[in-house]
Amino acid sequence: MQVPVYNKQGSQVGQITIDEQSLGGEVIPALIKQAYVRYHANLRQGSSRTKNRKEVEGSTKKLYKQKGTGNARHGDRKANLMKGGGHAHSKKRTREDYRLDMPKKMRRKANRNALLSKLVDNEVRVVDDLKLSSPKTRDLQTVLEALKIDKTALIAVKADERNARLAARNLDNVSLTRPEQMNLFEMLNHRYLVIGRADLEAWLTGPSSQTGKDAKVSPKGAAKKNEVAA
Repeated sequence: MQVPVYNKQGSQVGQITIDEQSLGGEVIPALIKQAYVRYHANLRQGSSRTKNRKEVEGSTKKLYKQKGTGNARHGDRKANLMKGGGHAHSKKRTREDYRLDMPKKMRRKANRNALLSKLVDNEVRVVDDLKLSSPKTRDLQTVLEALKIDKTALIAVKADERNARLAARNLDNVSLTRPEQMNLFEMLNHRYLVIGRADLEAWLTGPSSQTGKDAKVSPKGAAKKNEVAA
């Protein structure tokens, strides 16, 4: 697959060859769905709680006398029948675990397959250089307009690219991520992916490329034994 490479002015300055087989060969909806549900479920904290009538703030004064008014018998306004009152069966469990597990090799295959789906739909913009001379939002907005990005975009930039990261803070439709942390959930939650050529090549050949037994035998990016001991 030939993917065009653009400059910051939106002109094509080259192309990069990506092996579709290394990304799964074809889009696998079942794998993408399973991984997406996992990422989404793992974002839940599981710490939601509700208040009973004892914990709701407010007066404990009786609304009206018990008899003679023709109304139903009521105490204070904290009853669960009242607006703003407590819950009849309040939720008190402080921590629930919604986390789902998925083997590392399946996660990596799903992430790479999600990139393939973005490439097939022409929703990836590979730029030769994403460095900005100043941290101005207007400069980044000009680059995105030149790349014909009119919807939400996920920009993958390194942590040391300070100008680009500062320039993206004021754009509502733009999210940032590090190239090595790029995953399926963020890619699919945005219409476009903007990434530098060098960063994309490093991601394709980095740890995410190990989707077989070599991921356990000789993992890329793992610290050496002497480094761990130090």
